Amino acid sequence: MKDIAQDLGVSVVTVSKVLRNHADISAETREKVLKRMKELNYQPNLAARGLVTGRSYILGLVLPDLVHPFFGQMAKRMSSVLREKGYHLVISSCNEDPEFERQEIGQLLARRVDALIIASSQRNTDSLRDIESQTPCVFIDRSFADLSANFVGVNDEAVGLLGTEHLIQAGCKLIAHIGGAEVSTAQGRMKGYEKALSRHGLKMPPGYIARRERGDEASDITGFQAMQELLRLIPRPDGVFCSNDPTAMGAMKAILDAGLRIPEDVAVVGCGNVRYADFLRVPLTSVDQDCEGMGELAAKMAVDLVEAKRSVPPRAVLIEPKLVIRASSRL
Repeated sequence: MKDIAQDLGVSVVTVSKVLRNHADISAETREKVLKRMKELNYQPNLAARGLVTGRSYILGLVLPDLVHPFFGQMAKRMSSVLREKGYHLVISSCNEDPEFERQEIGQLLARRVDALIIASSQRNTDSLRDIESQTPCVFIDRSFADLSANFVGVNDEAVGLLGTEHLIQAGCKLIAHIGGAEVSTAQGRMKGYEKALSRHGLKMPPGYIARRERGDEASDITGFQAMQELLRLIPRPDGVFCSNDPTAMGAMKAILDAGLRIPEDVAVVGCGNVRYADFLRVPLTSVDQDCEGMGELAAKMAVDLVEAKRSVPPRAVLIEPKLVIRASSRL
């Protein structure tokens, strides 16, 4: 850094600010410094910088899986926001395994990440409280009623209400639900589903709710299997609200494989509005959670916590869902 500063006639502080993408450096100076860095193949010593600043400029993201496109879209936006602020993102997946999640979090803490962003698979909050005492933490997508923490997510009850009411308005009378594991997202969406039915005076016979433990990982497979079971019911459902889009895609395959039509025989609504939902054989109606907006908000909240000069009380940000209507429910 001293060599670059001397070569260009600028201060070491200026070179440092270029490295940190600081806003008060002119475009001309930034270009000159970056050009000289490239010529010298300069790589900053992040370990040394961490000793001086007390920061690693790395944030850890812990996800239940890397298969569900919802989490991939979220992580992509999160990484972009953090890069603009001079931070980097390390991503870890726990495959919906609470014990594996604890191990992955321990590894990230040992590497002295500045903050953690977690979509947790835990069933209780004991280990999560320990994490918060060690490093700034933002929970995303999945919340815990007994944990006062920084959180960014969607109003999941509103998600279930929105998707189910749409099926009712489309004329469905026997609406099944394929839900996920015992996490807040699945629980909230089922509450919304039940509230919509109650609001319209509809009662489902036993067996029209199918819960699957692997709610996100391999949910296309579990959605397919659950829908096969639901189609054997008499009378069979004429609509199904699924807790996420991969589950809905699996359900649609089961419906089509059975020789039935979507939406004429069974209408389908998913959740997440993944980017390829419009390109399916039958384009999928979905409740949009704004996964990219969720990732951006969580990234900014985490950086604010890292850079805060004092302790700040936890806050929760809830995104209101929107319904995106496509052919799978348009009767």
